[in-house]
Amino acid sequence: MQQTIMRETGHDVSRLLRGRHRRDHRAPEPRRAMLYDTVVIVPARNEQAGILTSLNSLAGQTRRPDRIIVVVNNSTDHTEEFARRFAADPRTPPTDVLLMPHNAHKKAGALNYGIAWLRRRAGGRLTDVVKHVLVMDADTELHPKFIERARNVVAADPGIGGVSAACLGRTGLWRTPWQRYLLGMQIIEYGRAANARYRSDVHTMSGAGSFYRGEALQSVLDWRGSVFWEDHRNLVEDYETTLTLKECGWKVTSNQQCIAYTDLMPTLRELLQQRQRWVRGTVDTLRSRGWTKFTWHSIATLILGLIGAAYIVGWGSTQLITAARHGFTQHPVFWLLFAFWIVYPALRVRNMGWKAMLVEALLIPELVYTVVRTYWLVSSVLKSYFTRVSAWQ
Repeated sequence: MQQTIMRETGHDVSRLLRGRHRRDHRAPEPRRAMLYDTVVIVPARNEQAGILTSLNSLAGQTRRPDRIIVVVNNSTDHTEEFARRFAADPRTPPTDVLLMPHNAHKKAGALNYGIAWLRRRAGGRLTDVVKHVLVMDADTELHPKFIERARNVVAADPGIGGVSAACLGRTGLWRTPWQRYLLGMQIIEYGRAANARYRSDVHTMSGAGSFYRGEALQSVLDWRGSVFWEDHRNLVEDYETTLTLKECGWKVTSNQQCIAYTDLMPTLRELLQQRQRWVRGTVDTLRSRGWTKFTWHSIATLILGLIGAAYIVGWGSTQLITAARHGFTQHPVFWLLFAFWIVYPALRVRNMGWKAMLVEALLIPELVYTVVRTYWLVSSVLKSYFTRVSAWQ
């Protein structure tokens, strides 16, 4: 039976944020023996193509999980069959396959269902059951040392509530020159983002792979009754939960060595749908939270992105046309900027090899992708203000 989760409006969220107790204000809980060191929860909806690859990457970890929970929700393909085939293999970690055929709350509902099942199984609080919880997508493959490295990061600082994966795109999936370009730009984008995420505090825990301290998740449960906010309007459960962890007094971080390989979008339509969901969900969450110490950086980044979009569409294109008509030789500053935008992007991806550096130095591939990125940014902001999020069927 699905756990009943408290639903909050934007007003409710603001009210609760002002009135709740922070983690460091609560008395420490007594230490009890853990049943599991690491439990993995894998929500899967119509993932027959990649579920076995994901689960096999867990079986191949240098520090194997103590238990794997696969939540098959609203699936109409053979996801359940493949998951049970994996669970029946005696060589794999203990695996439970849970069915959730009527999940109205997307990935958040599936994750909460798995956490609730885990707590009921042990008959206690999450801190009584498991030390670490790894959440990963069913289309993701983890590096063999992911769990080992993530555990080391968490152990190094008792204030860390979660470690996000450094996501890299899978290569070699293209069939046409257009797909080669589209997937190649996503690979570069993911690699660049993975480098930027290596810092003490990250914007959002990655949905592809996030390693949580059980105590941190329990603090969220104590505050609002669920780890992931169940509402059909919540399009980015990973970002909303990241903000909540920070608001509860926990630090979140990322590590370049905790690598997750994830699927990329093979068509422009699928890419736009994915990114519009991410950006629109982020804007929705920021609007409900308002300007706080945990949201100001994301809000400022969005504003700067919109200013950049206005520049590209307006003043920048006008200046480029004017320079082309009257000759570039009359604009020495243009040539200086031109040289900078050849060298700088190439250096940013130097760890990805010479091919990525060459693509960035050519400028045109990145410029075209920037136009696409500008479209999904502007359209997502407009959708956040003028359209409703449809319920998940």
